[in-house]
Amino acid sequence: MTPTRRRALFAALRAANPEPRTELVYHSPFQLLIAVILSAQATDRRVNAATADLFAIAPDAQSMLALGLNGIKQHIRTIGLFNTKASNILATCQRLIEQHGGEIPRDRDALEQLPGVGRKTANVVLNTAFGDATIAVDTHIFRVANRTGLATGKTPRAVEEQLLATTPAEFLRDAHHWLILHGRYVCKARRPECSGCLIARWCEYPDKAKP
Repeated sequence: MTPTRRRALFAALRAANPEPRTELVYHSPFQLLIAVILSAQATDRRVNAATADLFAIAPDAQSMLALGLNGIKQHIRTIGLFNTKASNILATCQRLIEQHGGEIPRDRDALEQLPGVGRKTANVVLNTAFGDATIAVDTHIFRVANRTGLATGKTPRAVEEQLLATTPAEFLRDAHHWLILHGRYVCKARRPECSGCLIARWCEYPDKAKP
């Protein structure tokens, strides 16, 4: 995709949604981290339903740790893989308290050393909680980037690196949210809604659905 088309595509996304936000509900970097850990293979709506009560009684690392493994499980049992996620959350809280004073580190390496936190989760926290110009390539962004021609790659890391290298600086901070939301609601996996897509004119997908 040419720089001109790329800029026009992102400009259209920005015009439609000037201040994009995650659909996860949180009130601190810690709560965002926990919500993102829970969101793996789960919808944001289901995560929000579970964390509403969880965060009310355990809003920080210390209170979450005090809740204990079984207490955490009781609040997240409606979420897939809740046993593994509960164990990771408990271990993460322990490490946050022991190594970071209960605070979320702003360093990527430190984030990725937390149980249950990989590169994608670290990128979400760095971007959404701290405003860093990062892009967390989930299945939606991977699909949208490859379909549109914004970035073509066989792995999330390859797509991430291309997007970081080619996205104009003025759009980089919010690109993550625009692409996720576009993939979630418009550029869907099985049946993309190309006829109503606001960036269709710049998209290079060869098999665009007909109106």
